[in-house]
Amino acid sequence: MNSDPRNDAATAPRIIPREQHSISRKNISKAALRVLYRLHESGYSAFLVGGAVRDLLLGGHPKDFDVATNATPDEVKKLFRNCRLIGRRFRLAHVVFGPEIIEVATFRGLGEEGAEGGDRHIVDGRIVRDNIWGSIEEDAVRRDFRVNALYYDIADFSVRDYVGGMQDLADRSMRLIGDPELRYREDPVRMLRAARLAAKLNFRIDPAAAAPFENLGYLLAEAPSARLYDESLKMFLSGHGLKSFRMLEACGLLKFLFPATARALQRGDQALRSLVEQGLANTDARVKEDKSVTPAFLFAVLLWGEVRDQALGWIARGIEPTEAWQRAAVRVVGEQCQRVAIPRRFTLTMEEIWALQPRFEQVQRKRVFRLMAHPRFRAAFDFLLLRAPESAAMAQLGAWWQHAQALPQEMLATALGGGPLPPSPDDKPLTPERPPVRRRRRVRRPKGGKAES
Repeated sequence: MNSDPRNDAATAPRIIPREQHSISRKNISKAALRVLYRLHESGYSAFLVGGAVRDLLLGGHPKDFDVATNATPDEVKKLFRNCRLIGRRFRLAHVVFGPEIIEVATFRGLGEEGAEGGDRHIVDGRIVRDNIWGSIEEDAVRRDFRVNALYYDIADFSVRDYVGGMQDLADRSMRLIGDPELRYREDPVRMLRAARLAAKLNFRIDPAAAAPFENLGYLLAEAPSARLYDESLKMFLSGHGLKSFRMLEACGLLKFLFPATARALQRGDQALRSLVEQGLANTDARVKEDKSVTPAFLFAVLLWGEVRDQALGWIARGIEPTEAWQRAAVRVVGEQCQRVAIPRRFTLTMEEIWALQPRFEQVQRKRVFRLMAHPRFRAAFDFLLLRAPESAAMAQLGAWWQHAQALPQEMLATALGGGPLPPSPDDKPLTPERPPVRRRRRVRRPKGGKAES
């Protein structure tokens, strides 16, 4: 096994001329082409690189385009007025064209930590700062997966392959460049990228790349939680969330990223698994239809099992239901945010979705209309429908609320006054089950007059 990525460097690149590959400039954004041409015309090397090249060769339509060049970030900034330099760990240039950002990276080198003319810092095998410039050959072997180390040359429209990425595309396989354990220690998030890209591309993860997951998965806890949040959004909100979830489970990585979800699923609750998978499938469908999606609903789905089980456990021990649900939500969200930095605006929505679930069982007139007027009613109701596999009663409750929303308010109010709801076209008349009326306990008063305390 290689101990250094430079050992994977090819003696000479494989150059695929324009007539032998499928990339067309028609499928490259105009903004990316402007950056490539400006760099090339100014005497610099300019290549489209990474995921965009990979996806174009696979017949896809990438949304993001990255450029690699031998120009330094400061030199790039001089060429583009609409450029800003970002990053401390990796110095990058962002060239901004309205809503589109073209990321321009200088070729990375293989210099050692503390080498003259560079800035590289490694802590416990993890690269925390890396701004050493090098050649395109060095840049290629510094990348993570071989399919991500393909370069489209704007000078002659050829594709350059330095590490065997074209072969991996043909094999539909995710292979790391260099020693997998070393590369994961440099950047643990590469494990998640392997699972995400395999799910997105319908590739398999090379056994050598998957072998360290179990022993090194704990390193994800040391990755910045904000970065894991971004990676979670890429996995679950890009149209292949269900495949990504199943890949995380199959690879044994779910427990390192969403420990509460993994614990709840390990209890063998098939209704919960159905809820999670259907929620992810619905999100994928919305993404494909260009409909809006929210991280709050997604995370509410993933963490529901643990929140529900903890809340019901506290209720069984005599804790008042509202307090039990609040306690469960705070505890589960707190634990998860140590791994994935879910913004507060989303955790608040998640907590509201969970807290509204018991209120769907209260179908007295005032409560029904009050719940329907709640700002999170629609999200909470969609969540209720996902819970249908829990029981026949839960499925009927979801059907009742679905039908109730379709009625005019006056008709619904009349029905809630005591009679059944008017029948829906496909269902039998639905009558809300009223919760038992709680009788107030009489307070015994002593003959002296005051109540006992």
